[in-house]
Amino acid sequence: MSTALKFETEEVSQHDCHQRIGRLSPSGRKPIETPHYLAMSSRGCVPHLSQDMMRDNTSIKGMYAALEDFIEKSSKETPPAYDMPITNKETQLRRFISLQPDAILVLGPRRHPPIPARAANTNTSISIQTALGFTTLESDDYVEAAQRLRPDIVLGMADYEYPKRPGVKRIEKMGDRTLAWFQDMAAGLEDDESIEVSRSALFAPVLPIEAGQQSDYLNTLKEDLANRISGLVVYDPASIDAIPTTMRHLLRFALTNVRGPHELLNQISLGLDVFVLPFIGEATDGGLALTFTFPGPESSQGTRHQSLAMDMWSTTYTSDTSPLVGDCTCYACQNHHRAFIRHLLDAKEMLAWVLLQIHNHHMMDLFFANARQSIRRGTFESDCNSFAKLYEQEFPETTGKGPRIRGYQVKSGPAEPRRNPQAFRSFEDAQERLAEAPLPSSDADGEDLERQGFAEKVT
Repeated sequence: MSTALKFETEEVSQHDCHQRIGRLSPSGRKPIETPHYLAMSSRGCVPHLSQDMMRDNTSIKGMYAALEDFIEKSSKETPPAYDMPITNKETQLRRFISLQPDAILVLGPRRHPPIPARAANTNTSISIQTALGFTTLESDDYVEAAQRLRPDIVLGMADYEYPKRPGVKRIEKMGDRTLAWFQDMAAGLEDDESIEVSRSALFAPVLPIEAGQQSDYLNTLKEDLANRISGLVVYDPASIDAIPTTMRHLLRFALTNVRGPHELLNQISLGLDVFVLPFIGEATDGGLALTFTFPGPESSQGTRHQSLAMDMWSTTYTSDTSPLVGDCTCYACQNHHRAFIRHLLDAKEMLAWVLLQIHNHHMMDLFFANARQSIRRGTFESDCNSFAKLYEQEFPETTGKGPRIRGYQVKSGPAEPRRNPQAFRSFEDAQERLAEAPLPSSDADGEDLERQGFAEKVT
């Protein structure tokens, strides 16, 4: 059994530049040209998209899944994903989430970005948030998860507590802990010979600290574990300079803080290859339809400060029957118009977020395809400057209320008010008032029903 993952970079006719074109080719999966992105998943699915919808109506080529999505707070019970029946050609996590066979599956310990944990990491574990609350994930348990779930790529566990900046004493421990955990995972994957499939490729963390502070850790990786490493995980683009010369050919998987396309272009220019981009889902949840292209539409000569997205909650689109983006070929733009999507949002229909998610991922596919073409042409730097002049720096404020907030999106504090409005109330609360109220007449309007207690106006 072997690790079947190749990453090759192209020669580009540019000097003094770090951005690069590459091709990631895992065995049995669709290859991905880089720079590119993988979709962020929630419990094995891209939010708002079923697996068949993702397969048939998007060009998403892979997803990032977090182990904390699939385990419970108590370690006494075996997670259901671990016991999924499979054939010799299948892997358990892929079967459990019904992911299409040709999509790349990457497994990491925590979501991106993770909810800050209450407890600190220890020498043998990190803190995670499961569906039932915070708990710890032991290094040995993470190794077992990789052995049993068998993703295409498994990210090494890093001693990194988002979003805290580590102190001096903390930094001293980070490299030692991360190295010990990586050695555990490398040994566990090396010894795993249970079925005839390719072994998961293992990516080593590059810690979000200065090069000198992790030099011992990186030197050990370079000298003793180089043959076990298939790629690198980067949490802070500033740490790219810490990567040893002999490891710079490896794919760089970015779990960095990217809040929009301007920061994304900057990180591409630094040489990151594959990204996980929470801002796509955040835009969708906010009712925003992405409109930016790279380096910008040809008709935009001299135009400045265009919006990065449209707020589809706006009443401007109530009777607008044009597609979200005029020349867009995604399923949403080819089959529906702005007024329909605005109506769906207003009615709180889940189809609104489905269509926006399809459109927004399509726009990001085009963005990365154009970025790769720009790098090949040797015009990437000038194109980035044009993009910066053309588009606003921030996404527009959303004016509507998105779908219900999910537990992995926020951390609740003591005595905080309810984040989601209460969907139902006890019938007994209004039973007495309704019993005394006269029945509404056949010609009663909404105001009459509200006044008599039989309806409630929703703003």
